[in-house]
This record gives sequence, C-alpha cells and structure tokens, in this order.
Amino acid sequence: MLNMTSIDALDARVILALDDDPDATILALAQTLGIARNTVHARLRRLAATGALKPFSRRVDPAALGYGLVAFMSLSVRQAEPEQTRRGLLALPEVIEAHHTTGDADLLAHIVAKDTTDLHRITNAVLAIEGVDRTSTIISLGEVIPYRPRDLLRRLAEG
Repeated sequence: MLNMTSIDALDARVILALDDDPDATILALAQTLGIARNTVHARLRRLAATGALKPFSRRVDPAALGYGLVAFMSLSVRQAEPEQTRRGLLALPEVIEAHHTTGDADLLAHIVAKDTTDLHRITNAVLAIEGVDRTSTIISLGEVIPYRPRDLLRRLAEG
C-alpha cells in the first residue's frame, strides 16, 4: 500500500498531462510541462516501480471483451484458508478485483460475465473454491460514477 506522500504535485501534473494525451512522448510531456525530459522519465519510472501507476490493462473496459455484465459478490470465507481462497479467485479471470471488507462479508469481488448464465457458472466456480462458505451477488444495472482519480490528481497538482 502506498503512503500519502507517494505522489507529489509534479507527479500529479505529469500524470494529468499523460491522461490528456496518452500517446505523448516523454519529450512532448516535458515540453508541455516545462520541465526536463529526464525529470519526466525518472518520475514515470518511479511511479511505475512503486505501483502508483497501475498496468495499462486496467484501462480496458471488460464490455469490449464481451463481458458486459458487472456484478459484485460478497464472500464469507473460512479465515484459516485465506491463501487458498485468494488463489482460487485468481484462477477465475472473470474476478477482476477483490477486497477484504468489514461487516458481514469477508471479501468483496468485482465480477464480470457475458450474461446471467455465465454469471451463474462463475458463482458456482467461486462456491467450489476451498475456503468459500457462502456468497451473495448483486448485479450492476449501470455505472453511476466511473473510477475517477483525475479530480484528486488535479487537486494535488494545484496545491
């Protein structure tokens, strides 16, 4: 997990410029920002190395891959087998994200599926994972607010 000082104002400016023009070269970013090319290059390498910049594949919309149904699955798991459960979830490519949670469930998984029949198959596969006791699934009817760190970056960049 990153600490709160992992990205500074200049990092935020670099990321915003890259967000504005994803095809921009390091030289073009440097010219746009009025900073040295080596500074841009070093900042991007550090951000990638520390995990502050996620892989490019996170930008892909699963619907473009044929997985237009989005669901959120809460899982109750046996605490003695967390690694087996994690490995089981990793083996299902339709589980695109999972978080430990507080409350009634132990994990919350972000699931994508082709349709409800496919979701049923995925649910059965999750239930078959060692350590999973129970699941509850909610189907998303539509995204209201997309993932949006841009406003946080803008706030940091502007000080």
